[in-house]
This record gives sequence, structure tokens and C-alpha cells, in this order.
Amino acid sequence: MQIKPSIFSIGLLSLLIVSSVSYAQNDSKAKEEKTVTTRLKPVIQSTPKPLRPDILIEKFADVQANAVRLLIHPVSGDFYYTTFEGGVFHLTKKDGSLVSEKIISLEDHGINKLQGAVFAGSELFLCGNTIENNNRGTRGKLVRFSITPKNKPSLTVVFNTEPYGLNATTWDHGWNALEMSPDGRYIFVNSGSRTGHGEIQDDKGVYPNARDNALTTKIFRIPVDAQNLVLPNDSDKLKSAGYLYAEGIRNAYDMAFDLSNNLFAVVNSSDYDHSEDMFWVRQGRHYGFPWIMGGIENPQQYPDFMPDPKKDPFLNAASHGMLMKYFRNDPDFPKVPEGLKFNPGVQNLGPDANEYRGHSGKILDGDNTGVSISTFTAHSSPLGLVFDTKRKLSNEFKGDGFVLRNTIGTKSSLMKPFTDQGRDLLHLDMSYDKLSDNYFVKTTRIVDSFNNPTDAVLLGNSLYIIEYDAKVGSIWKVTLPGGSKKEKK
Repeated sequence: MQIKPSIFSIGLLSLLIVSSVSYAQNDSKAKEEKTVTTRLKPVIQSTPKPLRPDILIEKFADVQANAVRLLIHPVSGDFYYTTFEGGVFHLTKKDGSLVSEKIISLEDHGINKLQGAVFAGSELFLCGNTIENNNRGTRGKLVRFSITPKNKPSLTVVFNTEPYGLNATTWDHGWNALEMSPDGRYIFVNSGSRTGHGEIQDDKGVYPNARDNALTTKIFRIPVDAQNLVLPNDSDKLKSAGYLYAEGIRNAYDMAFDLSNNLFAVVNSSDYDHSEDMFWVRQGRHYGFPWIMGGIENPQQYPDFMPDPKKDPFLNAASHGMLMKYFRNDPDFPKVPEGLKFNPGVQNLGPDANEYRGHSGKILDGDNTGVSISTFTAHSSPLGLVFDTKRKLSNEFKGDGFVLRNTIGTKSSLMKPFTDQGRDLLHLDMSYDKLSDNYFVKTTRIVDSFNNPTDAVLLGNSLYIIEYDAKVGSIWKVTLPGGSKKEKK
């Protein structure tokens, strides 16, 4: 059974990402929005706790402030990580401990907000955004560096986009997630929304009537050997060139391929009480944004919408969108293009991360109602998606997926009504349903009490998880049950 689209209409079928990794502009613009910050505050470090006895957790390394992505060099096996401000660090051993050696900086690549990183052999790809028009505009940028033991990293520009407008909010998600195709021919690049839910964000009139555009809310596929491309702000041109892969995705901050080479993405939704989607991403498909998120319709698309938390329980009066009046009557909101079909998210069967707000306005649990949701509890910010593609885990986990949640209900006014849980590691046991041509997932919490986890890599039966912090971050090694020789046969 699937949750119905919304309390407003059943005519259509069917990651706000945490501020630490959202693409924002400079500090002066962020200060204009006093209701939120663009950086996570330092937190009291806690030790992650396994929720089953056969999982071992140990500290692997301390890392620099504002760490976002964690990587393993496919050739050397060494660990690398990146920071939001543009640094790339190599973990090396010194006096028996792992220390961070900075090998690439902002000056080397010019990406002011570095959010995406992935290796292809010895080639390191980095993506993010640059600043244009006196910090009122931006370009997406993808570069690659050759990382070899003896040579200084050398830069090649893969693409820049045409410039487009930033805005005065913390919702400008930018270019962030990267993933290599299994055959090594393409790199997939996510560009998140520049809006919360499709509203006008004109940067105080600098970009009149600007909503999202051809270069946002999409996943692109770029040939690995491409150089010096310019991606136009034109959907038809992007499609004809073969670069535009999938549309209508608010912010897929992480992507991963499974054992069968299916691409999945985890997505952060808006301040409305939409669930957080996980999509099976297929070429040429549209996934609903800005009209549907989390299987729930966006009410702002209807001309008679008048936001009122007293009448609409999906609106949180304390949310950023309400406080800044971004939920508004919007009669010029774009209409759904005729004939456009939306692809629903992966349906979560529980037993965890499947709380949702029902049509009555009450918070419900899918375990009790028999309802599947698309896909995770609202406002939980899923990140760090990985799959056991090498089949190194025990039979219970072999070939399965894992994902982190960055938000925790006890510290989030938006997530708190749903649950106190969060900042945990979820096991994803996925199955394909031929009738719906979609995936279903059984979701189980296996570790909790992380501190702002942002990314993960799986090596053998060890999952390495990096945490963002404004002072000193951490990498944790989570050892999962491995497959025995008999199981591997």
C-alpha cells in the first residue's frame, strides 16, 4: 500500500539539506537570513554506538574542519577527503598516526564551494560552484586532477556552466554529488535546486522572476575524458548533446550504483513535511520536483494556496520557509507540462525511518498503518549512500545498501514532531517489484549517535564514515559482519 499524494489533491501521481553542506553564498548574504545559519555549530563529540553486537566501531582518524567527502584512491588504497572551502587532503602515516596532508587548495581549482569528489583510477574529479557578477551569480564547475605518487597534481577543466543567478537564501544547493559509471566511461553530476520548493528567488530583484532553471534540479552524465565544455542554460541543448540524464530531483546529495548497475540517489526535501526521497534514477525520467516531493504534492502550485500552519499541518510555523515567507500564494507557479509523467521514489516498508504525516495531520508510523512512504522520515537528510557491490559482507548484508541520516530529531524543530532518532546508519534491504516497476526497501537502524555524518565509503566489510565539524572532524571505522569462505562460495 502506498501513501496517497497529498491532502490537497490526488490528481498527480508520484535534502532541505542540512546547512553544513548546503550551497550558500558568502557570509554577508547569509547574515541577511537571521533565522538560520549556513554552518553547523560545534557540537559535543559523541561516540557512535552499534545497535547490534556483531558491529565494531573504532576511531580511524581526525580530520580538518568542514570535511564533506571521503574517498579511497583505487590504485594506492590511500584515503583522501575534501573540505567545503576547497581543500583536498591525503591521509598519511606519521609516528604511527594518520595525519592530514593538504595536496590541493582553492587556488588550484577555483571552486569556491567544493562539494563533490570521486576517483576514476588515478584521476580525481571535483565539482562545485564559482562566483560571478560580484557574488550575485554562479557557474557550476567540474575539474579533474591526476593524483600520482611522484608528480604534483595537474589540473584539467572538464566543464563550466553558463552563469546563472544565485539568491539571498541558504537553499542554493549548487553542484555537489559525483558518481562514476560502472564501465568507467561517464561521470554523473548532480545539480541541486536554487529554491526551496520552486518559488521565485530573485536575489532582491537582481535576477527577476528567477526560479529553477535548465542547470538546476537535474542529474547530468558527462564523458570522463571531456575537456573545456560549456554547459548551456538550455534544456533542449543539454538533451541534444546527451548531457542531461534525469530531471525533477530537488537535491540528490549522494548517488551510488548497486550490484546490478542501477543508479540510486538520496534526496533532501523542502521545509514542507515531505518525506525524503530515494530514487532509482533512469535516463530520461522526471522525478517530480517542484510539483511533488516525497510522494506529496507541493501546495504552492495551486493558485488558491494560502499558507497557514493552523489549517495545513504539513507547514511548520517555525520552519525557515514560513519565517521567511517563501511559502506564499503564487498564482504564476509553473504548470505541470502536458503529458509529463513523474517517477515515484523507492517505497520504504520499515521497520525504521518510515514515520510520516498522515492526511489527518497526525504523525503516523508505517509499521502500524501498513503504508509505505517515499522514502525516509521527513527532514532527516539522507547522505553517504553505498552498496556492497563486491559482495564482501555476510549473507544478511551481502549486496545490500547503507545510508546515513545527518539530522537528528532531538535537535531539529522540523524533524522533532516525527521522531527523536537520526544521525544514524541505516541498512537497506532492497527488492524489485515488477508490477510497479520500482524498488521497495526494508530499512533498519544499525548504528546511531554520529556527529553530523556526511559521507561514507565501503572497503571490504569496513564502512568508513566522515563527520563534518566546524573545528575538528572525525572518520569512524564501522566493521560489519563479513562473509565467511563458505558464504563467498
